[in-house]
Amino acid sequence: MLLFRHIPFLRAVFWHSITAFGGPQGHMGMMLKTFVHRRKDLTEEELIEYNGFCQLLPGASSTQTLTLIGYKRGGIPLAIITLLIWILPASLIMGALSFLLDYIDDRSLKVEVFQFIRPMAIGFIAYSTYRIFGVAVHNTITQTIMTAATLATFLAFKTPWVFPGLIIAAGIATNFSDKRIPQKGVPPKKIKWGNILIFLAIFALAGYFSETARRQDWPNRKPFNLFENAYRFGSLVFGGGDVLIPLMYEQYVTHSETKLVNEPKSHVLQISKEDFLTGSGVVRAIPGPVFSIGSFTGGMALRDDGPSMQLLGCVIGTIAIFLPSALLVLFFFPVWNNLKKYAVIYRSLEGINAAVVGIMAGATCYLIKDTFLFPLFEGKPIGIWNLVIVVATFLVLNTNKIPAPFIVLGCLVLGWLVRLA
Repeated sequence: MLLFRHIPFLRAVFWHSITAFGGPQGHMGMMLKTFVHRRKDLTEEELIEYNGFCQLLPGASSTQTLTLIGYKRGGIPLAIITLLIWILPASLIMGALSFLLDYIDDRSLKVEVFQFIRPMAIGFIAYSTYRIFGVAVHNTITQTIMTAATLATFLAFKTPWVFPGLIIAAGIATNFSDKRIPQKGVPPKKIKWGNILIFLAIFALAGYFSETARRQDWPNRKPFNLFENAYRFGSLVFGGGDVLIPLMYEQYVTHSETKLVNEPKSHVLQISKEDFLTGSGVVRAIPGPVFSIGSFTGGMALRDDGPSMQLLGCVIGTIAIFLPSALLVLFFFPVWNNLKKYAVIYRSLEGINAAVVGIMAGATCYLIKDTFLFPLFEGKPIGIWNLVIVVATFLVLNTNKIPAPFIVLGCLVLGWLVRLA
């Protein structure tokens, strides 16, 4: 009965999961439109805080942010259901791709129907930056932090530690003034250590069994190795898909080719360069979290052992790569809420929120440079349609009359019509 009243929210999460393109920054814009402006599940200030907090943690930041929205509405049970609904569509697509790759011509994956998705995502990011600017940037120190964060993000967009580094530095900067006082009210609660203990125990056990299986050459060692690899990626990766995919490439392509010199092929988790690049391209073209590539790499790593093992690989890859994100965010967020009662943390929020605006602005500038300016410098036409889509997406979002999923569907239909023309 309690779950029944959350069905409209879960339906919105499902629509978000099948229409949210553009990676973490694009997802932020769609969450702002869907869960803040249309559904009123949380305020703009809360979404900025959630996003800034998740930037401090390793793992899939947009997944963690959406999980926190579910947590705010219905506690841990709804947070878990929200997480599952969010990750399943993209994970099913990427898992299925590992089975269908041999039957698909790579050229058929470059479908023109997606050609306007990237400029649309830039429009979403620009819109979210514009909206949260008025909430988080309102004095000299926040303006300075935002400007510095914008420049740092633009110059080091693909550097793993740039986002948590900016968040921490911004929090420190606003503590040089004691004008902002801590919240009054309920004193800090006792910390529940369950989730972090589970996280650490799984990390230790995964490493132990993986290494033992390797040293003793277990016949079924691959699933243990795969779980350890995926769980490690989900536990230690900062910076989202731009950092995750190169690390996976090193693990499954470069590193595996080196180990094949000393180990039998059947005992090495290996994905060919061509297959991996195809999967990494597809995961950026579909809606949902980029971390869903774990479903694809899990299936591909066990593909040579038969369909049942390949399916097991998809399941292991999905669970292992998202589990750390859930455990970390659901443990640290209550701790974060407790710490906010202290002046040093409370004053940090002003700087953290300004840094989030700067990160969004820097991401917008970087993507514009990557999408429009570089092609111009190389003498390539960029297409006036792409610029139109960016501006039109921003303007339509600003009217607050059309739900975000319909904007996405409109861009897909437009891409299909242009392809037919």
